[in-house]
Amino acid sequence: MAGGALIAVVFGIVIVFGQGLRLGALQSAPSPSPAVSATPAAVTVTSSGDMTVTDAANGQTISIGLGHTLTVTLNSTYWMFEGSSDPGVLEQAGQPIYKGTSCVPGGGCGTASLRFKALAPGKAVVKASRTSCGEALACAPDQSTYSVTVIVTA
Repeated sequence: MAGGALIAVVFGIVIVFGQGLRLGALQSAPSPSPAVSATPAAVTVTSSGDMTVTDAANGQTISIGLGHTLTVTLNSTYWMFEGSSDPGVLEQAGQPIYKGTSCVPGGGCGTASLRFKALAPGKAVVKASRTSCGEALACAPDQSTYSVTVIVTA
């Protein structure tokens, strides 16, 4: 018992009794991601050359061809997009789309997505941030910002 809390694991669910009740599934520790290029799970490329990047691409660099569309889809409706650092290279195409899923109120379940169009060769950074990682749950520093560097090629 640490800090007045009792921890129990029942059928793969962690239950913490103490300062309120918390439930969570057991998860393995994430493996470190490469700093320069995105892992295959972080990026999906369609047959037309359009791309979708996810939370797993955070801090990485990707390349997209001129004229193609990049969609950034992040898990949680708490994300707020800051847009493109260079709209002349990578222009925001529309407004963010927030899709909720069924979960406890205040859980932030769902996704936040934003599309961008590759307009000119160059480099731009797409950023997003959040302060909440659940109802009354502040994000740890490594969970509060998202950034992906986009190289647009001719």
